[in-house]
Amino acid sequence: MFETVEDVQKGLEKQGYICDRRIATVVYLALKLEKPVLVEGPAGVGKTELAKVVAKASGRPLIRLQCYEGLDEAKALYEWEYSKQLLYTQILKEKISEVMEGTKSLREAAERVGQQDSVFFSEQFIVSRPLLHAITSKEPTALLIDEVDKSDPEFEAFLLEVLSDFQVTVPEIGTFEAVTRPVVFLTSNDAREMSDALKRRCLHLWIDYPDEEVERKILEVKVPGMDTKLAADVVSLMQKLRGLDLKKTPSISETIDWARALLALNASSLDEDLVKDTMSVILKYEADIRKAQQELSRMMTKATPPPGAAPGAPVPPRKKGTLH
Repeated sequence: MFETVEDVQKGLEKQGYICDRRIATVVYLALKLEKPVLVEGPAGVGKTELAKVVAKASGRPLIRLQCYEGLDEAKALYEWEYSKQLLYTQILKEKISEVMEGTKSLREAAERVGQQDSVFFSEQFIVSRPLLHAITSKEPTALLIDEVDKSDPEFEAFLLEVLSDFQVTVPEIGTFEAVTRPVVFLTSNDAREMSDALKRRCLHLWIDYPDEEVERKILEVKVPGMDTKLAADVVSLMQKLRGLDLKKTPSISETIDWARALLALNASSLDEDLVKDTMSVILKYEADIRKAQQELSRMMTKATPPPGAAPGAPVPPRKKGTLH
C-alpha cells in the first residue's frame, strides 16, 4: 500500500488532495501503528475530505458515522430488526403445538418456549450501524466519525471501548472483536474540548487554513482551466478576508466555490463590482458581508506580486479597483 510518507503524499495528490508532509506523516503513522487520528481545525479546511481520500487511495470502503447531539450507542452500533422478529413470532405461533408437544407442566412449557429466545436475539436479526459494521467487516475499512465534538460526553465515553480494543459488546449476544482493524478518523470543529482519555488513544492532527502557495495548488487541482493570474488574485483576497474579524471565516471550500462561480461568469479579472456581486458565495452572514465591503477598497488597492515573482519584485501597474 504505502511504504513511505512520500507514497502517502503522492497517493493523496492523485486523489486531488493537496497536503504537506506533516499531514502525510500522520496518515502514514495511523496506517502503520493502527491508531485512530483525531483531526481538528476550522470548518471547511478538508478534515472530512482527508478521511475520504485516504479511503480511496488505500482501496478501503468508507464507513461514515455522522455525530450529533443526542446520538447514543444504539444508533451508532446496531438495531434489532423488529419487523423480522415479528414475522418469526407469527411462525412460532403456528408451530406452538409442535414446540409444546410432550410437556407435562406449565413450568416445562414455559421453559420450552423460553428456549426460543436465542432464535429471536441472534445475529440474523441485527441491523449493523456504522461502528458494528466497521468492527465486523472482514476486509480493511476506513471509519469516519465525523464532527465528534457535536456528540455528548456520554457517547464519547462509549467510544473509548471501541478505540481502545476495537471491540464492541451487544448484551444479548456477546462481544464482537475486529477481524481487521479499520483506519479511524475522528473530526472535530472544536465546538467543545475533547477529553484527555480520547486524545490519549489517538494521533492528533490540526489542519488550519492553507497558506497562499498551498491554496493556489488546491485551485489548480480543483478548478482546472482557471487563469493563473485570476487564481492568484482570488487566493490573495481570500487570505486578506481571513484577517478580518468575521463571524464565519471563509474556508478553502468557499475559495473553490468562488473560483467556480467566477469561471461560470466568464470573469478574467477581479474588480470591486464583481467581488461585491459574488460576495455571498464567500461569506454566509450579512454582517460579515457588510464588514468585508467596508474593507474591500483597502484590500484591493494593496497590490500583490504575480505568482512566481521574486521577493521585492516590482508590481505591474493596475487599473483602479482591480486586484493585483
